[in-house]
Amino acid sequence: MHQSTDPYVRVRGAREHNLRGVDVDIPRDALTVFTGVSGSGKSSLAFGTLYAEAQRRYFESVAPYARRLIHQIGAPKVDSVTGLPPAVSLEQRRSTPGSRSSVGTVTLLSNSLRMLYSRAGAYPPGAERLDSDSFSPNTAAGACPSCHGIGRIHRTDEQLLVPDPDLSIRQGAIGAWPGAWQGKNLRDILEALGHDVDAPWRELPARDREWILFTEEQPVVTVHPVREAERIQRPYQGTYMSAHRYVMRTFADSKSASLRARAEKFLTDSPCPVCEGRRLRPEALAVTFAGRTIAELAAVPLTELDGVLASAPPGGEAARVLAEDLRARIAPVTELGLGYLSLDRTAPSLSAGELQRLRLATQLKSGLFGVVYVLDEPSAGLHPADTEALLTVLDRLKAAGNTVFVVEHDLDVVRHADWLVDVGPLAGEHGGRVLHSGPPAGLADVAESATARHLFASLESPERPRPVREARGAVRLSGVDRHNLRGVTAEFPLGVFTAVTGVSGSGKSTLVGQALAGEVAGRLAEPGFPVRRLVEVDQKPIGRTPRSNLATYTGLFDVVRRLFTASDEARARGWKAGRFSFNVPGGRCETCQGEGFVSVELLFLPSTYAPCPQCGGARYNAETLQVRYEGLAIAEVLSLTVEAAAVFFAQVPAAARSLRALEDIGLGYLRLGQPATELSGGEAQRIKLATELQRLRRDHTLYLLDEPTTGLHPADVRVLLRQLHGLVEAGHSVVVVEHDMDVVAGADWVIDLGPGGGAEGGRVVASGTPSEVARTPGSRTAGYLARALGV
Repeated sequence: MHQSTDPYVRVRGAREHNLRGVDVDIPRDALTVFTGVSGSGKSSLAFGTLYAEAQRRYFESVAPYARRLIHQIGAPKVDSVTGLPPAVSLEQRRSTPGSRSSVGTVTLLSNSLRMLYSRAGAYPPGAERLDSDSFSPNTAAGACPSCHGIGRIHRTDEQLLVPDPDLSIRQGAIGAWPGAWQGKNLRDILEALGHDVDAPWRELPARDREWILFTEEQPVVTVHPVREAERIQRPYQGTYMSAHRYVMRTFADSKSASLRARAEKFLTDSPCPVCEGRRLRPEALAVTFAGRTIAELAAVPLTELDGVLASAPPGGEAARVLAEDLRARIAPVTELGLGYLSLDRTAPSLSAGELQRLRLATQLKSGLFGVVYVLDEPSAGLHPADTEALLTVLDRLKAAGNTVFVVEHDLDVVRHADWLVDVGPLAGEHGGRVLHSGPPAGLADVAESATARHLFASLESPERPRPVREARGAVRLSGVDRHNLRGVTAEFPLGVFTAVTGVSGSGKSTLVGQALAGEVAGRLAEPGFPVRRLVEVDQKPIGRTPRSNLATYTGLFDVVRRLFTASDEARARGWKAGRFSFNVPGGRCETCQGEGFVSVELLFLPSTYAPCPQCGGARYNAETLQVRYEGLAIAEVLSLTVEAAAVFFAQVPAAARSLRALEDIGLGYLRLGQPATELSGGEAQRIKLATELQRLRRDHTLYLLDEPTTGLHPADVRVLLRQLHGLVEAGHSVVVVEHDMDVVAGADWVIDLGPGGGAEGGRVVASGTPSEVARTPGSRTAGYLARALGV
């Protein structure tokens, strides 16, 4: 009886990742925020323990054969969890949506719109009524047969395939052909077929040129290679493949990103000539609602779509019900500040924060109650004005009878919580303890909490006493016309710290990541241009497999392997650096092929991973592990934290510099061999920045960072800012797209875009020092910046 009436979720003995046998009680039917520095263990508690346990319990009720079809995250390491309702997870996974996924499919709005056209659309006289699938570009019934519902087609032509027609085939006229032996093979086959490979391409007969480049035939001929000294080359059967066929097959099927990128250079991407980029069959595009086709309505911002539905003339009961349902689904999306998006906007082009808020809007409409919502930094990528709308939505979820768990760094969200669970005190092995679990006010008494120091500090920014730096030149953009930017002119001063602000969707990333980056990249070689290098630091993963890690990305692993190769033992055995890589045969354990673990399939239970029975997780074979450097085997070096490694390699300049850069940017808690798949976006971005910092470049460099504080605790933000301002002091220029007003307040120059998102944005609203922008009327940023400045 106690469990059913207990108003708390009670966790006992949580040991996921760095959690140290955590016991904590969290109230149900409340908004609980999990805080702590990056890497402290808060996500391990919220997602790795609470959500994982809720999912495990749900799967207990699912038929065993059905469990095999669903991805399961495995049982958490915890003694017990009581009082836990069913859970819904809204994580910031960046890799899930495919190219056919869109705002419409994520929010399910596309289903409702298709039904509206199917049941209440205006059909041409005599046309047969279509079902809703016929209005989807993702089904065989609806997709344009020419482009298969993508809306664009890839084509090539002779000018692209043969960049220099003055060359002969032997001299490499067909630029699209592969290099090395494969290209020579195709040339030899053409010669065997009787084609002139020594005449300039332009002098060949048009019919021959067409066949060589575009034929679908694949003739097989006997090739007699030209004899070379000291090489025996026997005749062989060669199969011809046209340049067009090679390019299309490589682009469609190659697993190599570099080969696909090379093939793409010989292709043009243009709207499909059959559907004109509208992705659907003609019969679907002939149906209208309120005088517009479904492709036209899917392309307008959601706020405009809502207006069309509201003003559409009455068309019967079906039209009324379906239009009302659509408007009810659009409302939470616009409430979360995403009204500037259109239904056909592809999901991969959305930020992680936008994608998570779309999923949140869908949950808001679902009307569930009695569940736990577990959210991963829902304020990521949000302007303070949008964060206020987010808090309203979180309150509505709670008011509907749900429990809301939020992993968050934004202090406005933290202050809004009913209950705080603060994890720390530091990151990695120095964290993993619950410092406080209770109402926010109680955290003020916890001396070792980094969150408390920021949450209860004065609102006045401590960064402000530093005087604003003077610019040394500028990069001027004029007439920028891209996405929602319409003829924008902006000036980016050099030698200073510039922050670009504005509400979500106002055009910040387009202006900085595309327009500014493109302008600078195109002028780097220009004599007299003040910027000599361009460095873009984003939050994309540093690798997509566990084989990529911190040490391999930073180049530190090359240094470590050279040290082991230079040891007396390795030299006596004649081993090269490759012997100490876990990615190639030789030194690695072949049982797990250098992974360190093996997958154990348990059929209807989640697959589990166990340490490799041969190497015990070391990733190397026993012989390789016999070689030691300063008493440690290579596997033991990879298990060191950056902090410990900095002490261990203090006398090795190449390693010490790299480790010092990682420590200075607040990543001392990470292990050298930590797989890239375990790193957050914020950690990946800081690793990239640390890799740059260790290079000691003196050329004037422009650093572009897109929301570098996303996923960072205020204490980590301070560490990051110290490094960024250090770059400016060293004579470089830094431009950040940023929502954190404390960061903006400490900038030298601010460019504010807006005033709104989407079609309502795309203009420079204000430009100047932080104090000047804070006084600009009409700027949505001004009031929040004034508060951060304490004015």
